[in-house]
Amino acid sequence: MALTKVLITVKTYPTISVKYEELVCTAGFREDGTWIRIYPVQFRKKAYHEQYAKYQWIEIDLVKNDSDFRPESYRPYSHDTEIKIVGKIPADGDTWHERRKIVLNKVYYNLTELIAEAKDRSIETSLAVFKPTKVLDFKWEPVEREWDEKKLAALKQFNLFETTSENKLEVVKKLPFKFSYFFADDQGTESTIMIEDWEVGALFWKMFEKLGNEEEACKTVREKYLDDFAKTKDLHFYLGTSAQFHLVAPNPFLIIGTFHPKKIIQQSLF
Repeated sequence: MALTKVLITVKTYPTISVKYEELVCTAGFREDGTWIRIYPVQFRKKAYHEQYAKYQWIEIDLVKNDSDFRPESYRPYSHDTEIKIVGKIPADGDTWHERRKIVLNKVYYNLTELIAEAKDRSIETSLAVFKPTKVLDFKWEPVEREWDEKKLAALKQFNLFETTSENKLEVVKKLPFKFSYFFADDQGTESTIMIEDWEVGALFWKMFEKLGNEEEACKTVREKYLDDFAKTKDLHFYLGTSAQFHLVAPNPFLIIGTFHPKKIIQQSLF
């Protein structure tokens, strides 16, 4: 079958599933600039040469995910489907000119309009680039610290994380906090949206290991996402819905990633 070429821009923090073990939701852009979601992906069980990073081009055999009504949703042909990394778009001086050409083709500024488009059964937009008019805060709050016991028991019973007899893939640690941006759109509407990006979780664990204190680790994550990304960078959100809440939640969108290049300063010709 023909392979689909995708520029990876989104990898969510892993979750566990009895049916599919550990899963990551991936999203990105086709060569024509349209969004595509790839789910489920057993990312950490893939061979090292298949473990793609953001802004790498991959080629993969995809089919429409018939269990997901959202038009952007596809799945690998099988869990053994090979992922080929075929290129990348570098940061090019941190202003990300080449990445901007693909990512910023269509940007939303009004959250109410985007939600209405998601609810419109003729469109059902479930992935979007959104530019907040003003970021007001970055928050964290505690959540359940452990994975669901029934799911963990099933995984352990069937040794689903065992890769070889000598080497086991440990269950990914569950984040003990949820992180959110509080922001306003171009109409002044204020919203708080949770971040499910893999990078925010990875940064928390890195800072916790370094500092040995959860509160200080959260403060460091806040400094990165608020003082750096929101105040000094050209911050955009990658927004995505979940199939479960797409049609029923007042706001079905989550922040599934950030696009945060340096601002482009227009230089005077005189």
